[in-house]
Amino acid sequence: MTPTIPRFHLAVPVTDLAKARAFYGGVLGCPEGRSSERWIDWNLYGHQFVTHLVDGPRPQAAHNPVDGHDVPVPHFGVLLTVEAFLLLADKLQAAGTEFVIAPYRRFAGEPGEQWTMFFRDPSGNAIEVKAFADDSQVFAT
Repeated sequence: MTPTIPRFHLAVPVTDLAKARAFYGGVLGCPEGRSSERWIDWNLYGHQFVTHLVDGPRPQAAHNPVDGHDVPVPHFGVLLTVEAFLLLADKLQAAGTEFVIAPYRRFAGEPGEQWTMFFRDPSGNAIEVKAFADDSQVFAT
């Protein structure tokens, strides 16, 4: 089956595959694909996401001020429906996830209205999940 939109492939470094497996497979509920002793493929909402075991210290992340929050850079994420976003936010809160930026709504009543939240995986990778009130406004100006 050919997807209607292109899927992305993203690989990120992790420091502990067991913790990555517990977080991505357990907390986020991503189905696991192929794996080895050094990496795991995940189905992240239809995208190929890979966690690679790395040795040594990680570079310090930067931040960018947005809406009075320090947005971690780099970060990656997915766009969900509002319903799926709110369900995931509840699931993350129930799992005791510490949010970098707790779920909130931006641009209420304006073009590009969206929900967003930021959190980190056990290796410190920053993740943003968003949901647009109107998906046709993902690239609104």
